[in-house]
Amino acid sequence: MIKKVIWIVLDSVGMGNAPDAEAFGDTGANTIAHTAKACGGLQLYNLRRLGYGNIDGMQGIDAVESPIGAYGRLQELSKGKDTTIGHWEMIGIDTEVPFPTYPQGFPDTIMKEFLEKTGCKGYLGNCVASGTEIIKQLGEEHIRTGYPIIYTSADSVFQIAACEAVIPPEQLYNICKAARKLLQGEHNVARVIARPFVVENGQYIRTANRRDFSRQPSKENLLSYMKDAGLQVAAVGKIEDIFDGVGITQAVHTKDNMDGMDRTLQYMEQIQEGLIFTNLVEFDSKWGHRRDALGYGKGLEAFDLRLEEVLCHMTDEELLVITADHGCDPTFRGTDHTRECVPVLWYSPSGQFRHGKNLHTGSTFADIGQTIADLFQVKTLSIGTSRKEELFS
Repeated sequence: MIKKVIWIVLDSVGMGNAPDAEAFGDTGANTIAHTAKACGGLQLYNLRRLGYGNIDGMQGIDAVESPIGAYGRLQELSKGKDTTIGHWEMIGIDTEVPFPTYPQGFPDTIMKEFLEKTGCKGYLGNCVASGTEIIKQLGEEHIRTGYPIIYTSADSVFQIAACEAVIPPEQLYNICKAARKLLQGEHNVARVIARPFVVENGQYIRTANRRDFSRQPSKENLLSYMKDAGLQVAAVGKIEDIFDGVGITQAVHTKDNMDGMDRTLQYMEQIQEGLIFTNLVEFDSKWGHRRDALGYGKGLEAFDLRLEEVLCHMTDEELLVITADHGCDPTFRGTDHTRECVPVLWYSPSGQFRHGKNLHTGSTFADIGQTIADLFQVKTLSIGTSRKEELFS
């Protein structure tokens, strides 16, 4: 039976049609369909043969006659549309009350305490902004004063940007850790994010030294259950940060999607039994929020080519899961996430695996976590439906 699960989250690659999209102001958003249209079509051979185009409601991707994978889509149960809420739900945590957001910036009491706790002499910004734009606007003043740039978005985030030559990454991480400690109670934001950048030829460029400092999830979740059962839980990319290390047995951070695929393949060789949990963040951070539909499409095609390597390395005792955590339609208004259903693909070379199975629409992202819990016979999650019996005969 299955001894290893490779779980890849294509960060923000939603497929529209969330039944409650109107409540989030996202009616009409469809990340995959609109990206495909903007690019004049997408070459996604491996995703398609797994059944990507066969998913109920999928637009912009052609179906195949005999998919080798099982396929479906999932609706989000939790009250939010960001990375933390989406990933937490996948492993069995229902966020019933949205995390706090700050459309007017953070209150003076918080910012005063921030200066006291971090030792910073001042700060810039404290507003809702695009990360790439605010460093252009305030980068020069930041370099002159040494003050960190504070900003947020529609998500529950406290972001701190700094030039690496002014505030080195390790110092910035310490500032973020101090901010994380003070942002508790009613101000317990989902993530404090370090956003280092450099200046090259007059351009302000964010580096791969980003770090996320998340609020800690409940330990009643799939990752903790697997770790407690003596199984490996290897985190690739920002997975370790999303869960604040809870339930993780080993982790590696990555500089981009291709590095993430390299590390995933390495773990496939190293991990004998357990979970490899990968987040590929560039779809969201580099192309979705920046509304770069062409870049988004090229990123999907690049992933699809690397997917061939994963499929070729798989054994009968391995199961592949590919999904997303929310949408970020690069053609939609604004620069924020979009409330969408997410695709889910399952595949194993095992002779017991039911190739071509249509799983239709699940009512929560936790269907994935519940299925994995069932496969490894660990504690049952509080939400989600196991699809094990539908996936394996």
